[in-house]
Amino acid sequence: MLARRLDIAAGLYRAGKVKALLLSGDNSRKDYDEPSAMRDYLLAKGVPDAVIVRDYAGFDTWDSCVRARDVFGADDVTVVTQAFHLPRAVTLCRTAGLRTFGVGDDSARQWAAATYVFAAREFVASAKALGDVVLGTDPVFPGPRETSLLRAQAGR
Repeated sequence: MLARRLDIAAGLYRAGKVKALLLSGDNSRKDYDEPSAMRDYLLAKGVPDAVIVRDYAGFDTWDSCVRARDVFGADDVTVVTQAFHLPRAVTLCRTAGLRTFGVGDDSARQWAAATYVFAAREFVASAKALGDVVLGTDPVFPGPRETSLLRAQAGR
């Protein structure tokens, strides 16, 4: 499912629909690094390293949206995720103040069991997301401002 999302992101980049790719994921342990695994996959698919930015503290969707705005300086984002997750992801990013578009991958046909398990998880995740928004929860690691995304978007 992740590979399909990355293929979609690479396609959006190649089509000129996005200028850079912010890869947000968990890197809470030395032996677990989602953003670098995503970067390696995209590099193998021919996406230039200069347009790839890694967010190592995207522990959940709310953190990823807030960090995209506050740490990486994003204003406009295109969220690429599974179709069942898209409404929540787009809503959270818009609530965080980002102009947001979404592209979803419908994985139900190819990975039916996993899709239904993750889709069922959306009920709990939506409740958590509501709490994050209502309480104004800060990201686990707010982080200092970075210019890496702005440089990638500018082609530098």
